[in-house]
Amino acid sequence: MAAAIRAVEAAGIVKGFPGVRALDHVSFTLAAGEVHALVGENGAGKSTLVKVLTGVHRPDAGRLRLHGREVRFAGPPEARRAGISTVHQEGNLVPSMSVARNLFLGREPRNRFGLIDLARARLLAEEILLGYGLRLDARRPLGSFGPGTQQLVALARAVQADARVVVLDEPASSLEAREAETLFEVIARLRAEGRAVLYVSHRLDEVYRICDRVTVLRDGRVVHTGPVTGLDRLRLVSLMLGRRAAEIAEQGVSAFAGSHPEPADAPLLRVTGLVKEPVLKGVSLAVRPGEVVGLGGLIGSGRSETARAIAGALPPDSGSVTVAGLPVRGRTVRGAIRAGIGMLPEDRAAEGLIPSLSVRENIALAALPRLSRAGIVSDRRIDRIVETFIRRLGIKATGPGQRAGELSGGNQQKVLLARWLAMSPKVLLLDEPTRGIDVGAKAEIQALIDELAVDGLAVLLISSDLEELVEGSDRIVVLRDGAVAAELNGPDVTAGLIMRAMAAHSPAPVPSGGA
Repeated sequence: MAAAIRAVEAAGIVKGFPGVRALDHVSFTLAAGEVHALVGENGAGKSTLVKVLTGVHRPDAGRLRLHGREVRFAGPPEARRAGISTVHQEGNLVPSMSVARNLFLGREPRNRFGLIDLARARLLAEEILLGYGLRLDARRPLGSFGPGTQQLVALARAVQADARVVVLDEPASSLEAREAETLFEVIARLRAEGRAVLYVSHRLDEVYRICDRVTVLRDGRVVHTGPVTGLDRLRLVSLMLGRRAAEIAEQGVSAFAGSHPEPADAPLLRVTGLVKEPVLKGVSLAVRPGEVVGLGGLIGSGRSETARAIAGALPPDSGSVTVAGLPVRGRTVRGAIRAGIGMLPEDRAAEGLIPSLSVRENIALAALPRLSRAGIVSDRRIDRIVETFIRRLGIKATGPGQRAGELSGGNQQKVLLARWLAMSPKVLLLDEPTRGIDVGAKAEIQALIDELAVDGLAVLLISSDLEELVEGSDRIVVLRDGAVAAELNGPDVTAGLIMRAMAAHSPAPVPSGGA
């Protein structure tokens, strides 16, 4: 780095929010003419660092230099004027406006009267986008095109702004293979032009294919920075997951034995060839009654998308889901619930719990149609069911009337579990069921999962915690880049083999053996 021109230097950056320090003295250097990967699991601090670099957040401490000059951005517009462009994963353009207007937003070509020249804007836009493999009518609203096209338009806009620093936040997450190839060609062009590219991604293949250096964040701190070449994939996964994960892998910790009864032979849940471009690529798995199957993989591997597709919240392009041998009808949430599928979502605040409603109302919510007769709901039946599950799950509340938002994280998770158990499901999909709760509540949730398996439910357990997966699962299916990379059984259920499957070059079975 001594000879390289430093485009961006972050020194000792600190950024905190109520109750959490998102960045803890982070130092980072991005050179001109390099593609630098920024990786880490959810909560590692990647998004916060990007927002500090692009003016969304002001750091609490530390210094930021751009091309050797110290800067302190008042907001994103100031960062853009300084030469930093960002392409966000969720998009940052205006879907209702035309492609041409989006491409030149704020920099529109004008005629001799000073008015926007729409005809010229259209011709220029279509010519520029041809270089990105896009042949389209630039007069059409951007929102009328698919997410891949929108992402490439956003990238073209960032490049056309003549930025010397381009930040790409998960740019390939919504791209199909052909579009991704175009993206990589554009990135190579940016590198050749001497621009600095910060590439945020969960996909290891992308990191190893196009990036020169990599910085790993974990818990708000930099744990590694160095060249991609020579960095073993398993080592990179260990750095992302943490020291504890590396220790587990070295020790070859195997799955616990004997907690669950031997499951029946016939699968209760069978998933075959689920495809949802570009996030799922033919996922197949099966869960038998009384069995807990773990679903592992790095963030972005397709774990949550698989669960959402099974539950009808992300209708697949193709593939099938059956429960007890019967197909789930309609590929909708209603059809999945009727088939006996319940899902505990990863984000309980946004997709599960209704904090303003009482514990009683949250538990009864999904079961109300079953508890009504001729459209009239029996309060007595609701009270009986709510009291049963408050007692069975050990929900700590002042009473059924307490607002759910006032409960601890562990008790909120139990309320959501109670809601689905009140539906008498056959299959439970649990996406990060112990995330964000204390150690005691975590142990209680894990014990409840075991009890559900003993009761004969088929449980699909998604977790970023390798130890939780290993200790809580009978079998483990590992996903990588939207496809099944390995299925681990018996003595192969170890943290070491999970990590090897995550780090594999291509989706393929992992050989039997220890870590």
